[in-house]
Amino acid sequence: MRILVTGSSQGIGKAIAMLFLQKGHTVFGIDRQKPSIAHPEYIHCELDIRDYSNLPDISDIDILINNAGTQNEADIDINLKALIYITEKYGVREGIKSILNIGSASAHTGSEFPEYCASKGGVVAYTKNTALRVAAYGATCNSLDPGGVLTPLNECVINDKTLWEQIMNETPLKRWATPEEIAEWAYFLTVKNGFCTGQSIVVDGGESIKHNFIWK
Repeated sequence: MRILVTGSSQGIGKAIAMLFLQKGHTVFGIDRQKPSIAHPEYIHCELDIRDYSNLPDISDIDILINNAGTQNEADIDINLKALIYITEKYGVREGIKSILNIGSASAHTGSEFPEYCASKGGVVAYTKNTALRVAAYGATCNSLDPGGVLTPLNECVINDKTLWEQIMNETPLKRWATPEEIAEWAYFLTVKNGFCTGQSIVVDGGESIKHNFIWK
């Protein structure tokens, strides 16, 4: 199948792209950073997803995974508005099999920066709207909403011993997810799953049970 992953140069997006490549699929990546994957079935477009006029023409996408996102930097423009534009361009059409939006547990708890929470809350609502429309094509659309994940974006607290101890006290399983764990969920929700749709799947180690936001 042909898979489009945004934000594919690091973290969750890279792990998702690598898993699909390992499974024998063709992956198109869009990221404002240079490519970090060398694979014959990986095609990279170095581009900010807000640059709508220069988005590549990629036909016959089977699975769209909206992973690109930011924190405390034009959150609504990147995490929500650009996600909507990309979905309407590549995903809402005949032939699509599945759309997955990478959201956040913060959409459900409100425990983070205000604009970030608002942007991810919008993703939850837009996911339901999209699921209703792509159902006509027999396709699914869900959001996968992680809590803490061991990515470069989070290194400022991962590497702070005091804050990390506080965060672990708020996480019942006493650890954060790896990007590879989240990638496995993404694969299940888009390839294995054919009936669950319009849902927001929270994968956070129990973090949202307590949801006290701790940051630097």
